[in-house]
Amino acid sequence: MKTLAIVLICVLALPAIAQQSTPQPSSSQRGRRTTQQSPPAAQPATPQPSSTPSSTEPEAPAATRQMSAEQQTPARESEREREATTRPAQPEAQRGGGGGATNTTFRFDMKETAPSVTHHQVTVNGRALHYTATAGRMPIKNGEGTTEALMFYVAYTLDGTDTATRPLTFAYNGGPGSATIWLHMGALGPRTVVMGPQGFMPQPPFRVHDNPYTPLDRSDVVLIDAVGTGWSRAADAAAARKYQNPEGDIEAFGEFIRMYISRNDRWGSPLYLFGESYGTTRSAGVAGYLQGRGIIFNGVGLLSMALNFQALSFSPSNDVPYPWNIPTYTAIAYYHHKLSPELQKAIDACQGDPDAPCPPIKQAEQWAITDYAAALARGDSMSAQERQNVTDKLSMYTGLSKQVVDEFNLRIDVGTFDHYLLLDQRLRVGRLDGRYALPEAGFPGSRGPGGGGDPASIETTGPFTMTFYNYLRRELNYKTDMPYYTSAQQSGMFLWSSAGATPAPGGNQGFQEEITPLRAAIVGNPFLKVLVMEGYYDLATPYYQAEYTMHELNLPAGYQKNVSYERYWSGHMVYLEQKSHAKLQKDWDTFVEETQGK
Repeated sequence: MKTLAIVLICVLALPAIAQQSTPQPSSSQRGRRTTQQSPPAAQPATPQPSSTPSSTEPEAPAATRQMSAEQQTPARESEREREATTRPAQPEAQRGGGGGATNTTFRFDMKETAPSVTHHQVTVNGRALHYTATAGRMPIKNGEGTTEALMFYVAYTLDGTDTATRPLTFAYNGGPGSATIWLHMGALGPRTVVMGPQGFMPQPPFRVHDNPYTPLDRSDVVLIDAVGTGWSRAADAAAARKYQNPEGDIEAFGEFIRMYISRNDRWGSPLYLFGESYGTTRSAGVAGYLQGRGIIFNGVGLLSMALNFQALSFSPSNDVPYPWNIPTYTAIAYYHHKLSPELQKAIDACQGDPDAPCPPIKQAEQWAITDYAAALARGDSMSAQERQNVTDKLSMYTGLSKQVVDEFNLRIDVGTFDHYLLLDQRLRVGRLDGRYALPEAGFPGSRGPGGGGDPASIETTGPFTMTFYNYLRRELNYKTDMPYYTSAQQSGMFLWSSAGATPAPGGNQGFQEEITPLRAAIVGNPFLKVLVMEGYYDLATPYYQAEYTMHELNLPAGYQKNVSYERYWSGHMVYLEQKSHAKLQKDWDTFVEETQGK
């Protein structure tokens, strides 16, 4: 499972501890804005050389790196951590965790400071919305009140409304190890990065514009960075280990939500979770975790869902993922004109109505879970003719040659498909979004299938990162020299660890799943609704595996109606494509309107 966790970190997370300065009003502020408080200006934990500016979150100098394990331990540990301390100690280098950390002796100042509060205006659906933006860091404390982490967030709240009853959405990306810059600047925030209509990178310099598809007209939105991502920091390595694992991550977000609704008097608001990618994994866990602590949600949005990691892990001994990927292969091959003329024309007819089912895609789905799944189960026991029939069909639905299909033993994983689909053009298609295609990052022959940077990530990281820094400094007046880690792996301090802790007969399973807590939340709250949102071109979390996973919840008929599905002709970040972004807003607004319990 450690290997799987690392792979998923690299795949799902998209792609840096320095000074914060006193904010100065900017002449290029957006709309009317007044700053009520200054952003954080905490003092460094350790002195810096006089030639270096004072740092809010300095990396520990060499002298600090010699501190003992006892000095790294927070004042109070959870039961899980106390049990861990009874095991034989390991050298620090061997206890680095699955996140690829190179620095495990860091310490950060946990002093809480006032957030930056500004005021703005945006027009949505012809209506001028006046709203308040609050950017700051929420303290995450242990049972004795010691701050173990500071979680960065930006909250957008509509002015002139009754906040005691207005819907409130908590949103985040996943990774694990991804900051929430993607949902913030691409989908939900009132200001988003300008990309091409299909979501491709424009020519720099990059800019932001008003987001006509923000859900702020229906719900306040709080965008949160996980510990170790963005501007969120753990106090030290011990605190990072506490929160950078599936269970600790859920606890951190659960505590953030409790603190936010307490500090802002939102206990009467209809509450929603909106997670993307591993954020859906987190949402399922948080919904069950907080329900057991008396915090009930009206709805959960799962965008690009990953709840059962077995359905995402390819291996010679695990045939589960292969059938669920076939319809996505078909959609991507269609986009790149690699299907037969007849199949291309049939899918062309589906483009007029994005809400309508697509018959040829449905045919691919049906073949994948019947004839294809049966063929994988039979393996070498198939006759030559039976194997040829499967080879022919698989080639037809994937756009790959029969030679490639046969060479890979009828088992086409994502890396193989990405590599071979456009090999004749010397391009590799994107895993996060199969519409994107770029030449291999390395020289030809320097890599096998599945390696290198993802084309969708390459085209989006620059525009999103540069506009985010500019937007936070100039418009939200949150000015800091700290690096914003779009991926926690950039920090060298990411200590994520997951060893597969799902209970099963005979012992824990070797893969993570969050189906169990989601089911507990659904059956424990008959009013809880779940909206599953998936992109046809997404190979990181293929849409058909998401639906398969939800169908495994084993819900009574009366509860099954509480789960609904929406599909988009886009990829992992469905909002990159403009029409899909508009549909996403419509779907979420409708979901909130129908579930807020008026």
